[in-house]
Amino acid sequence: MTEHAVVIAGGGPTGLMLAAELALAKVDVAIVERRTSQDLPSSRAGGLHSRTIEILDQRGIADRFLAEGQVARVGQFAGVPLDLSDVPTRHPYSLGLWQNHIERILAGWVGELEVPIYRGREVTGFAQDDTGVDVELSDGRSLRAEYLAGCDGGRSLIRKAAGIEFPGWDPTTSALIAEVEVAEEPELGVRHDARGIHAIGREDYEIRDGEVVYAETGPVRVMVTEEHVGTASEPTLRDLSEGLIAAYGTDYGIHSPTWMSRFTDMTRQAAAYRDRRVLLAGDAAHVHSPDGAQGLQVGVGDAVNLGWKLARVVNRTAPESLLDTYHAERHPVAARVLRTTMAHVALRRPDERTAALRDTIAEVVMVDEARERFAAMMFGLDIHYDLGEGHPLLGRRMPDLDLVTADGPLRVFTLLHDARPVLLNLDEPGSVDITPWADRVQLIDAEYAGPWELPVLGEVTAPTAVLIRPDGYVAWVGDRDRAGLADALTTWFGPPHAA
Repeated sequence: MTEHAVVIAGGGPTGLMLAAELALAKVDVAIVERRTSQDLPSSRAGGLHSRTIEILDQRGIADRFLAEGQVARVGQFAGVPLDLSDVPTRHPYSLGLWQNHIERILAGWVGELEVPIYRGREVTGFAQDDTGVDVELSDGRSLRAEYLAGCDGGRSLIRKAAGIEFPGWDPTTSALIAEVEVAEEPELGVRHDARGIHAIGREDYEIRDGEVVYAETGPVRVMVTEEHVGTASEPTLRDLSEGLIAAYGTDYGIHSPTWMSRFTDMTRQAAAYRDRRVLLAGDAAHVHSPDGAQGLQVGVGDAVNLGWKLARVVNRTAPESLLDTYHAERHPVAARVLRTTMAHVALRRPDERTAALRDTIAEVVMVDEARERFAAMMFGLDIHYDLGEGHPLLGRRMPDLDLVTADGPLRVFTLLHDARPVLLNLDEPGSVDITPWADRVQLIDAEYAGPWELPVLGEVTAPTAVLIRPDGYVAWVGDRDRAGLADALTTWFGPPHAA
């Protein structure tokens, strides 16, 4: 039986990100992925939001994605445009990039980190005991792990086998999505009718001045809202043809589909993200409508929150109870996304009363303060983990400040490339002593002269020291007396070593 410290079921964006986080911490991690290659037969997700790009920037790989994607500085909430240009982040935009490219780039990084991937196999069952998990694979092979992470999608076998409940709401609407060839030139763009929203575009496109400009040739991607909620898991070309005719009066002679699928607004969330040695992340923990392109973003956030915590438990530098903070922090984040996506679906219903409500909300959202709040919410920049009372930075993402150090200028995110925590001392050099944690926490003496600005909150008082977790969130904010620093270091990074 092959042994690993952690086995991840599922090699999509969440599983790949979690594997990378663990590998950076020198954890023996492996992925089990049913696909024989990273090729994705279909690609619904088409972008990265600001906070996700920040996370990739924290690991030093954002440029790989930016080099291939299309920058859009305007977002939307239920069809209401949201100008992002003044949001306080180094990345005030979303990035148009299909999921197959996102996965390819992530898989390349994971390959550089030498994470083994068991391809062409699935987890078919597991049994956990006090010391680990026996993982059964579809080829008859078994793996032994200290922990098993279910990143295996909305129909997660890991969640079901663990007996974790998945409460929520059944679908009220569904849509077909496909990539096809056409015999006639289609009407490109978005269309609204009594059924809902439909869209036709080409796979290749550019964003110019906030507008999508499609290529003149190439495969066509189609989305049509169905008149009734679809129940069959595998839609047919006839289903798509009938949907197009109902929406456009023609099916444009569609043929030769590369892929086709159906999505709904089913909304569910795992009651628990952890059952002893089994953990859930991404769609295995929460499913919802794709409105707002939130799913991939939340999954990556799950992975980065869980990764460093699981690594510290596996490496015996933190107690197992640290894993309880994963559910405590991430469950509320996804719960809010579920509410937001349900609101999206409700507000895009085509009846006149909903249109009146949508217009009313648009007037509110266009007010600067409301726009900033909605933009920060939609792009993941206002997440606040409840770490107690204190400075406004506590529990929020650390801004990517331009620092001055004895070794020259550097950005805060550069300090997080290796997924190691940072104690940033902005007071007199040498005024902070963390010797008992020196092997686990970087101590950086630096200067910063600019304003401290947070999304929604605006400018906040400049701290004299900040403890930054590997996921980029602030675990402690200090003044000159350093009250609470030792407790914060112990809570998140283990007890001090004896002198």
